[in-house]
Amino acid sequence: MKLRSLRGPTAALTTLGLAAAATLTAALGAGTASAATVRVGLGGYTDARPAGTVGPSNSDGAPVAPKVTPRMAGQAAPTNDWWSSLIYQRFAGNPYSENLYPHPMTFKAQAAGLEVGYPTTPTITSDGRQYDYTHTRDLTLGVAGLNSPDTKVDGWSDWTVTPYWADGAHTFSATIGHGLPYVYAHATGGAAQVTTASAPTVFSNQGSVLGITVGGHNYGLFAPTGSSWSVSGSTVTANLGSKDYYSVALLPSTADLDRFRSYAYNFVTDTKVGWNYDEAAGKLTTTFTATTTAQEGTGSGTLLALYPQQWQATPDALTGLTYTSPRGTMKVRQGSGFSTVQSVTGVLPSLPDVGAYDRTALANYLHQVADASDPFSAATDTYWTGKALGRLAQLVPVADQLGDSAVRDKMLGLLKGKLQTWFAGTGSPGFAYDSTWKTLIGYPASYGTDAELNDHHFHYGYFVQAAATVARYDTAWAADSQWGGMVKLLAKDAANTDRADARFPWLRNFDPYEGHGWASGHAAFAAGNNEESSSESLNFSAGLLLYGAATGDTALRDLGVYLYTTEANAVQQYWFDADHQVFPAAFQHATVGMVWGSGAAYSTWWTAAPGMIHGINFLPVTSGSLYLARRKDDLAANLAELKANNGGAFTDWRDLLWEAEALTDPAAAKADWDAGNAGYTPEEGESRAHTYAWIYDLAALGTLDPATTADTPTAAVFANGSTRTHVAHNFTTTARTVHFSDGYALTVPARSTASERGTRSDGGTGGATNSPSPTASPSPTTSPTTSPTPSPSATAPQTRANTLYLQPGGALTPAYGTGATSSTVPSGGGANHDGTPYQPLTFTMAHLAGTLRPGGATDFDLYVDAGSTVALAQQARVSYDFNGDGTIDRTETYRYFATDPVPGWERYSATAAGLQSSTGAPLTNLSDGTVKIEVWPALGSAPAQLRTGATQSQGSASVLRLPFD
Repeated sequence: MKLRSLRGPTAALTTLGLAAAATLTAALGAGTASAATVRVGLGGYTDARPAGTVGPSNSDGAPVAPKVTPRMAGQAAPTNDWWSSLIYQRFAGNPYSENLYPHPMTFKAQAAGLEVGYPTTPTITSDGRQYDYTHTRDLTLGVAGLNSPDTKVDGWSDWTVTPYWADGAHTFSATIGHGLPYVYAHATGGAAQVTTASAPTVFSNQGSVLGITVGGHNYGLFAPTGSSWSVSGSTVTANLGSKDYYSVALLPSTADLDRFRSYAYNFVTDTKVGWNYDEAAGKLTTTFTATTTAQEGTGSGTLLALYPQQWQATPDALTGLTYTSPRGTMKVRQGSGFSTVQSVTGVLPSLPDVGAYDRTALANYLHQVADASDPFSAATDTYWTGKALGRLAQLVPVADQLGDSAVRDKMLGLLKGKLQTWFAGTGSPGFAYDSTWKTLIGYPASYGTDAELNDHHFHYGYFVQAAATVARYDTAWAADSQWGGMVKLLAKDAANTDRADARFPWLRNFDPYEGHGWASGHAAFAAGNNEESSSESLNFSAGLLLYGAATGDTALRDLGVYLYTTEANAVQQYWFDADHQVFPAAFQHATVGMVWGSGAAYSTWWTAAPGMIHGINFLPVTSGSLYLARRKDDLAANLAELKANNGGAFTDWRDLLWEAEALTDPAAAKADWDAGNAGYTPEEGESRAHTYAWIYDLAALGTLDPATTADTPTAAVFANGSTRTHVAHNFTTTARTVHFSDGYALTVPARSTASERGTRSDGGTGGATNSPSPTASPSPTTSPTTSPTPSPSATAPQTRANTLYLQPGGALTPAYGTGATSSTVPSGGGANHDGTPYQPLTFTMAHLAGTLRPGGATDFDLYVDAGSTVALAQQARVSYDFNGDGTIDRTETYRYFATDPVPGWERYSATAAGLQSSTGAPLTNLSDGTVKIEVWPALGSAPAQLRTGATQSQGSASVLRLPFD
């Protein structure tokens, strides 16, 4: 779950404030400054979070711990699952759970036990943008007299959970799970009790077995042999005698009662998922095993309902029984498990260099990023730093293909420097281990990665992908004894597969039964858990595959193959409805931006713009995005719907949409790029260089042939008319022959990419070969810096820069400072200075040149601190002299920022605060122009501090961003 109410690096803290201001205020300062560093190779992490940061909290800001029974205490608690609201109490007033959607049944815990439902009719919002099969109670299961103060978790397995209730006189537990048409209950202290939402219709009464219909849904109730169910109004009870068990089954029809009775006493006590990647055959086999324990008799086996992505891929026999679910029809398997077999279409580290682009133009685009004063765009948190890492990582092979080893190595240096800063284990930025929740949290955090444990796979996937690029060119850097250990630890936080490693839960962010990731750590929504950006989840999986392949870690590579292959197929069904069998007929869209436990929505967390609704499930575009082309017909329909909903054109995120279009219609994408590349702003994780290369490479290669596999996961086949191109990358140090399923054999030299069009040695020849000292500050090659000069000479040459940093003494410079310090914003004397500068701090830069970016706007991030003083606010004004004649042509005043009384830097963002007023001429090009930003006290009677002069490694640099290129 990513609350993207704003887009851009400035958005993260602002959005967190909007979503969880109480959490931020109440939990600030809960970290510790005395955290110890746990060494991992040359890097490490701290064993406590940095001072002034938050950890997992409830909506009131109070710290929370896993809500478990004593026997489960200390175990790595699963988060980011369909049932996480049972274990993570997000709301102080609800110690039970929110709605739970394992399918086909739905559940909700409450004081008297477990609500059970089976929604079969979707509700669709009036605007047609969301459908839900919302939990509606048919039954409540429990024990007579139960009134529990809370619900705890008493156990879990790969796709089941066992909630537990106790009130001193009664206990009750119920095992529930994905695909289980049964609830397996244990009760003490009274009779088994089932209350119904309306008077039940009894269609069969066999004493210990009762068939009832409630709300049009059929249920079988199974008490121990010798017991009898009795019905009184809407209350159904059975005296369990000396036994403590009963079960309830959801029946497809009344005629199925006897079949379900034969498995009703075989309680599922464990579930496990396993996988095997057959590299030679290009196949992934996944096994799903349910262990049962007979409560009476000697029976074994059970009934399991399979999702579409499972029954489409299973070779095992299925019954004719079906259920309705938000994911389409579920089909039932009889037995102790089943398997699926899926073809593995590969992930390339980059496309081969075959495009007929203008290499000079491509080089110029490349230098736009490489020569930027801040290639990381002032990103400080895990998400936006990750996005910046991803953008640079995609350009390393582009530079290599152009033969520009200097830019290639410069970008590799930037990647290494930023990763090493985060992996150093010295605080913020960096990672801290939360021993309560068994998780690694990056600080500065964003979008609830800390307070809600959201989105770890989204954020960390960018780090892993960047590390995979470094490992491609410098394997020594990626050794576990150097920086690779931290890469793998980060991967393990989101996707631990070592069941003996108690530091992390098993597959935190991935649901192995439903086949895709979940984003929310707590899942505390009426609609259950959610995932918006499926493509960022797949970016994580592709990163694992590539990093494992680059470092020779076959287990990690195969984990990436499993996650990538499984989720790609699930996304095709549940986000894109490729077979038109999932979305309800009345739903008005052919794709969705978000999947929820209860359904799906044509929306995002932050906008209703069609380009972003579609694009959020495309980004980031890398060679790991080839799965989008497995169904070219569906991708074409996806983009056609987007245009139909958006006035017939791509507007937002045009680069991403052109790149997606290139996967289904490369010629059309090339024509769109050629016509529109001069007038767009790249998406924050993209660059003109990568988009240009991607589109032109695919224009030559054609589209993916998903039917052809290879005996390596780093290969793909493209078809352009009758011309086929087989591409493979070899990360190893010896040549190998790659065999494709169409009979073609391709020899690939060591550390090279090969195809019919040629071979290129593009791994291990660039970047540093010696590992840096663990204590050295990263020193990547950067653009020439400009010394702070408060009063530039009138004869100085013009500077073309759009990112200016505030320096002590009043300068703005296009380079970071040399060391963070504080500039004092004076007291406002208790008067109201809102809108009118009062004793302002002024920062100026002259002799600026720039071409106005269409639709661009001024932006800034100012880091301010009021200490413990209450009722202070700072305000900023930006002034432009477009031609340097000494006359102010335009002034923009921004709404003030009210600081909190907690020591620590806070981000005052132009985007978040908003423009209060502007005077003068519209923005236009700069020619020898001057820009000034003033900061003053709008409210309050005490001084505050403004952070100036920060270095890149120190972070939290106060910065002014201009809308000029």
